[in-house]
Amino acid sequence: MTAPLRIALAGLGTVGTGVIRLIEENGAMITQRAGRPIVVTAVSARNRDRDRGIDLASYSWCDKTEDLATHDDVDCVVELIGGSEGTALELARKSLAAGKSFVTANKAMVAHHGMELATAAENANLSLRYEAAVAGGIPVIKGLRDGASANRIERVYGILNGTCNYILTAMEKYGRDFDDVLREAQEIGYAEADPSFDIDGVDAAHKLAILAALSFGKALDFDGVEIDGIRHIMAADIGQAKALGYRIRLLGMARIDNGKLFQRVNPYLVPENHPLAHIEGSTNAVVAEGNFSGRLMFQGAGAGEGPTASAVVADLIDIARGDAGTVFAAPASKMEACERAESGNRTGKSYVRFIVADKPGVLAEITAAMRDANVSIESLIQTAKTDEGSVLISMVTHDSRERNVSESLAALSSSTSLQAAPVVMHLLSDQD
Repeated sequence: MTAPLRIALAGLGTVGTGVIRLIEENGAMITQRAGRPIVVTAVSARNRDRDRGIDLASYSWCDKTEDLATHDDVDCVVELIGGSEGTALELARKSLAAGKSFVTANKAMVAHHGMELATAAENANLSLRYEAAVAGGIPVIKGLRDGASANRIERVYGILNGTCNYILTAMEKYGRDFDDVLREAQEIGYAEADPSFDIDGVDAAHKLAILAALSFGKALDFDGVEIDGIRHIMAADIGQAKALGYRIRLLGMARIDNGKLFQRVNPYLVPENHPLAHIEGSTNAVVAEGNFSGRLMFQGAGAGEGPTASAVVADLIDIARGDAGTVFAAPASKMEACERAESGNRTGKSYVRFIVADKPGVLAEITAAMRDANVSIESLIQTAKTDEGSVLISMVTHDSRERNVSESLAALSSSTSLQAAPVVMHLLSDQD
């Protein structure tokens, strides 16, 4: 029998133990599909004595995680620690330098340091795989890098964070406010104690930057992603969107506009007849539009022990087969930096919500600011007075430059009529 692929595992949390369980349970099938066994030989974690429900006695234990990189009986290192810097990055660098292939579920590290690590891996003819870093168990990385490789991808977008989608769809279904649903999500484990990374859009932005590099063959540019989260969304916004025939989803959106790279994470109003409008709960979904394939949609569980472990082991099977290839859709040395597209030049419809004092002249003040900025209003809804004595005004613009919408709101920034900062969300269209 061909010699096994010997792996070292850094991190024994939910996903790490899931990888071990999957290899143990499906070992015979994995051996058949990989052409040789995949075996764990060494592990490392912060707490050696913690009961993880699995037997670690047969594995070498490294108190210092970085030592996995130079362990004698290891061919490939799997990193499940997390974080863009520190131990995870040091382990990645040392593993590749020591001639070991590397598998990670760390979207932050790939988004920030992917070009460096890809160059190191390709120069050493090693594999660097990260399927689990984007959308959990959904094989979107392989789908874009391999399955859609004959296509020019026109745009890639989707629901990239399950926490946000759970919150928005619960608000939609039950008419509840954001804070209420967030507390529930934390109680049942769908949201962290500090949920900022998810609800402020950073997690989705990491994933989007990776998808953009894969789709367009341009250098990773996480810093070029425009990011807005969902903290400001109210139950009233959900209701207004529904009345207009839309559902609100936090989307990551990337495309090449006139040779420039546009990347944005933002709540969008998605038409009810679009497939993404029907993605509910913690599910992830990615849409890629190829010039020959047409619309491709990848959907499934975006996190969790089983799906993420499945993606990690799928990468290990590729490595065991000897499928090295490029890290992204093109050699890292050929992936040039792309000038950033300015969102202000984009044209489309926008949803704008105001919370204003209930007094005469407020609506005239708002519409005048819109008029002066050359923004035309398609529809407008004014709700009844709230318990605080405020009024909600929601409007949808005709197709307008985003810069013009911003100018109209800037003109209102000093208004004493506004009781909160206006909220802007864009309407998803084929031009996005």
